Amino acid sequence: MKRLVSLSVLSITLVFPIALVCLADNVETGFQSLFNGKDLNGWKGDMKFWTVKDGAITGQTTEAQAQQGKMTYLVWKGGEVKDFELRLSFRFQGERVNTGVSYRGKNIGNWIVTGYQADIESGNQWNGILVELEGRRFLGMRGQKTVNDAAGKMNVVGSVEDPEALDRLVTRGEWNDYVIIAKGNHLIHKINGQTMTDVIDDNPDKRALSGVLAFQLHHSFPQTVQFKDVRIKMLK
Repeated sequence: MKRLVSLSVLSITLVFPIALVCLADNVETGFQSLFNGKDLNGWKGDMKFWTVKDGAITGQTTEAQAQQGKMTYLVWKGGEVKDFELRLSFRFQGERVNTGVSYRGKNIGNWIVTGYQADIESGNQWNGILVELEGRRFLGMRGQKTVNDAAGKMNVVGSVEDPEALDRLVTRGEWNDYVIIAKGNHLIHKINGQTMTDVIDDNPDKRALSGVLAFQLHHSFPQTVQFKDVRIKMLK
């Protein structure tokens, strides 16, 4: 009996450190979770459109709510973000979905946010691009490296991949991973591990170096958008 107990203790001693090592390998050093998976604590918006379903932040526009050209935002209450890496997963349902992740933006009231947005859609034009809402519009298209100059022109200076091939990486109706990196005036969007857009905003009068973080929901057509595993690392 004593021998069996000793063997059991030895087995636990050997396995337990291995389990700890495995858990440690999965920890994302320096990242802070922005969503608890249960409720919208830490976020603010028009709660007619936002809730938590299946452990994910969920924005939904019904047939009755659809209004052409209208949109609303769910804003993180943690203050302005500057230099950061944001990681999250997203999925959507609907024939004409248009949504995105806004960052370094301005909350101008009525749950509207302007500024940079990493785009998401059910079509094949805008996934992964950088658009500046209520501003210069397109700052970086999918597959491009761009420099936006002081004159307001978007200059294509290189490429990262064929834009159609990149769009095929986005799985409609399934979960996808989005990574947004903003450091100074350098902005990078990645979906499912692949760089979609690489942008230098070299316009000192127009670029944003800090601002709010938010999720967008369009009202133009019925749609459902979801976000989960939202976490951020502030960069120095």
